[in-house]
Amino acid sequence: MQKIFSNTIIVIAIFLSAQQIKAQGFLRVQGKKIVNNTNKDFIIRSMGFGGWMLQEGYMFHLGFLGQQYKIKGKITDLIGEKETAIFYNKWLKFHTQKADIDSMASWGFNAIRLPLHYRLFTLSVKEEPIKGQNTWLPKGFEMIDSLLNWCKQDHIYLILDLHAAPGGEGNDLAISDRHPDEPSLWQSKANQDKTVALWKKLAIRYANNTSIGGYDILNETNWGFDDPKDTRGTTEKRNIPLHNLFIRITKAIRSVDSNHIIILEGNGFANNYNGMFPLWDKNMVISFHKYGNFNNQASIQKFLDYRTKYNVPLWLGETGENSNTWFTNNIRLMEKNDIGWSWWQLKKMGINNPLEIKEPKNYQQFVDYCAGKKITLSKVKAEQILNSLLQNIKIENNIFHKDVIDAMFRQPYTTSTLPFKPNTISKNTFIKAVDYDLGRNGFAYNDADTASYMYTPGVHTEGNRGHTYRNDGVDIKNDANHQPYVFSIENGEWLQYTVSVNKTGKYRISYLTASKNNGGMINIFNNDKLFLQNLKVENTGNNTNFEASKTSSIFLKKGVNKIKIYFTKGGFTFKGFTLATE
Repeated sequence: MQKIFSNTIIVIAIFLSAQQIKAQGFLRVQGKKIVNNTNKDFIIRSMGFGGWMLQEGYMFHLGFLGQQYKIKGKITDLIGEKETAIFYNKWLKFHTQKADIDSMASWGFNAIRLPLHYRLFTLSVKEEPIKGQNTWLPKGFEMIDSLLNWCKQDHIYLILDLHAAPGGEGNDLAISDRHPDEPSLWQSKANQDKTVALWKKLAIRYANNTSIGGYDILNETNWGFDDPKDTRGTTEKRNIPLHNLFIRITKAIRSVDSNHIIILEGNGFANNYNGMFPLWDKNMVISFHKYGNFNNQASIQKFLDYRTKYNVPLWLGETGENSNTWFTNNIRLMEKNDIGWSWWQLKKMGINNPLEIKEPKNYQQFVDYCAGKKITLSKVKAEQILNSLLQNIKIENNIFHKDVIDAMFRQPYTTSTLPFKPNTISKNTFIKAVDYDLGRNGFAYNDADTASYMYTPGVHTEGNRGHTYRNDGVDIKNDANHQPYVFSIENGEWLQYTVSVNKTGKYRISYLTASKNNGGMINIFNNDKLFLQNLKVENTGNNTNFEASKTSSIFLKKGVNKIKIYFTKGGFTFKGFTLATE
């Protein structure tokens, strides 16, 4: 495991100490703001725990399957029902542990948004032995109790989020693990009754628990109530069934719990609030979700108008799945407007979260089997892969992406840069291209394509096109030996590296590049002063055959130096550079 409590994170924690307010008593609504029990404004800085109680296929390269029940079905086919039950019990035990909560507290989070799957708390309607009654299961409640204990120790709030309601609340099936051939939440009064009963049960249990930050009562409804063709629910004008269910849930909660904030999410993936106003409870927050659009005032103006008109606090209850640049700009936008936020998500396979789950050996064989490809996968081999996955989901075996945390907790408030790794120049020191400084685009590096705007028509940018190692705009791939390098270099892009030098003097520098042409050109700066100009990148036959350039002389002063590798003309790949004493 990469060291969680690195010097970089300590710097972030010190930076945040003046502004970070930890959990303290019940949160409540005061006009347009959320406050704690001392009436201090409280900005929720939260992380969603997707993938723990509820798996979505894309989190594990199984997006083609989608729902958790389909993933579970494939595993059952491979290893049997009994062994699958054991696997999922271990999954729930290993995925999130006290070390995850301790790490989050050290990074600066003050809350967790916990996606709940109703099946951990009660049977489905069709499984109930007595029609109309509810069988309560201990597993989900025990998991919340354990998590609350850890949260209390770290002074972090826990926000309960019903992510998978009985029957499922939308046409995006994976979000709520919905079976399309069975009645949805909106097609079954029994499912709605069970949803109301579950919230009352939760409220009874946690009514007096000050570590509960609020109840996010229904995640991302996406349903056409008046217009079935509106499958995403984005253009619904009235949303009457959603409004009515919200009122029922509120009454059930308030019959036993007057302490906790109730959080609403509109239709259309939480953003369609038509028919929801005026609100019916004084301790209520409206949540909106934000993915893949621009981080400008116009993108949130509708919600700011709601806040002003209806005197209600806002919370960006789910966002993320993008690049570090997008993260930083989003958080800057939210906090400038006094809006708290919750990121999605803590860990999965991929680089755009604080913790990355490593693929087990031979995992692609499991993926191929799930995809229906003609592959023979024995029970023994499948169990080996799945047991490795169970080990890899533990935080001690996750890959820690400190660049993501830095983008969320330091970069929104400063343009200063930090070394990604300590680089003390000795007799002969090689610095990897991918270990450029931590910081904003334009300050630690400059890349022409820094974020994904997948929900913005006509914009087709991506960020890191190699989807490995770091989550900035810089494009990174792995070579055949799994060593990372920078590719897709465009004219005018650059990378900065902070190095420490023990002695002032001249040093020799050479760079490791690969190119299928002779057009590449590099300039080298030190502390913003141009030292070497128009260095040629030689043709090496292709973009993966790396060769070292001829050495050149550069002057470095004792102490900290900031070396900038400036790509005057791109079109090649870059693996790193060597500094050596003369």
